[in-house]
Amino acid sequence: MHDPSESTKLRTLPNLIFMSRWLQLPLYLGLIFAQGVYVFHFWVELKDLILAAFGNEVALNHILDAVTVGDARPTKLNETTIMLVVLGLIDVVMISNLLIMVIVGGYETFVSRMGLERHPDQPEWLSHVNASVLKTKLAMAIIGISSIHLLKTFINAASYDPTVVMQQTVIHVVFLLSAMAIAYTDRITTVTQQHQSKH
Repeated sequence: MHDPSESTKLRTLPNLIFMSRWLQLPLYLGLIFAQGVYVFHFWVELKDLILAAFGNEVALNHILDAVTVGDARPTKLNETTIMLVVLGLIDVVMISNLLIMVIVGGYETFVSRMGLERHPDQPEWLSHVNASVLKTKLAMAIIGISSIHLLKTFINAASYDPTVVMQQTVIHVVFLLSAMAIAYTDRITTVTQQHQSKH
């Protein structure tokens, strides 16, 4: 004879496991605070760059310290220094974009629907986001961030040891190959699922 209490236990356990997804909420809230730190850092760097351009010595020293590698400290705000600072700002923006993708896409995929279908500001990529799409977009974002770091190194290559430049290049190539492998794996999975749905 079927025991009703056993069915209740079986229903309760899956429900508990499903509700455990809300344990991720503090993680996403923490990333929102990290986003705030990046915004503050961006404006501090931008303010120093603007003030340094107008001759503020304190801001200039902060900028020069920020782009110094080893003992090769620039002596003035030149085109290379400005480019390095701007690339640093772009780096902050790209990491911020990565955070947004993780926060919004991760919450939508793994925690709860946000109900943004009719919202005019709904991100285009969010309408078809899933774990596979999110993984690919994150890989592409990491490649973009790595590209900025590598470009900063190439611009200031004279200040770096050749081994460091080579290591950064190899790491960037590994990121590229990893992203290609992820995209290829997702493509195979999608094609397989479409083939199975037809049969």
